[in-house]
Amino acid sequence: MDVNAYLDRIDMKPPHAADAAYLRELHRAHQSAVPFENLSIHLGEPITLGEPELFDKIVRRRRGGFCYELNGLLALLLEELGYSVERLAARVFGGEHLGPPFDHLLLLVTTAGGDGPWLVDVGFGSHSTYPLDFADRAEQRDPGGVFRLADAPDGDVDVIKDGTPAYRIERRVRTLDEFRPTCWYQQTSPDSHFTRGDVCTRLDGDGRITLSGRKLIRTGAAGRTETLLDSGEAVLAAYREHFGVILDREPTVRNPQDRGERADAAQP
Repeated sequence: MDVNAYLDRIDMKPPHAADAAYLRELHRAHQSAVPFENLSIHLGEPITLGEPELFDKIVRRRRGGFCYELNGLLALLLEELGYSVERLAARVFGGEHLGPPFDHLLLLVTTAGGDGPWLVDVGFGSHSTYPLDFADRAEQRDPGGVFRLADAPDGDVDVIKDGTPAYRIERRVRTLDEFRPTCWYQQTSPDSHFTRGDVCTRLDGDGRITLSGRKLIRTGAAGRTETLLDSGEAVLAAYREHFGVILDREPTVRNPQDRGERADAAQP
């Protein structure tokens, strides 16, 4: 991996030490620079999880991705920088029900000095701005909300945001290859919410900016505003201006039965 090119992509300099302070800064910088997006699905671009393909898409072509891509590539960067990384699977809550196994990929990261583990997740859309202390079961206040980790049956751990369960983590360590079948399902199945709507979102200060369909949404301390874009040209211009994403055509939703307004609940 070209570590310097990746760090340039997220406007970070190499660390003096692979410590918790740098990890916090990197976690925020990544979410500010690299959008969570599922546009490949609606552009007819296959999503693969090989390191060269992920690096080319996210770093060289300055695109984003969903959890398998964003957390998958970030894990490799963190290991290059000297952190210890565990790749874990989670099932996303949809109301009272849980999604399928390998529904989401997240990371547990320990510093070179043994500090942690920290829950690192730059691939869940609207989530924590900074890493969460995985051992702490008290409320953790973050610009992204109030988070709490709760022990669940069978040694699992629930991540709860603002009182609402987000996902349930299985503690067994996984490899990225184990997520390939569910990655295929997420991009092809009519039952996957990723095929039902397009979304592109990133951290913007302590708020968030999102483009879903032709709706540009801003959320922050001042509240929420929505702007409806009136043409495909305006959509492409918004991708360039707000996300640094250059497309030659507007994404076309493949499975429009539930067109995505996933700005505040974008998942894996």
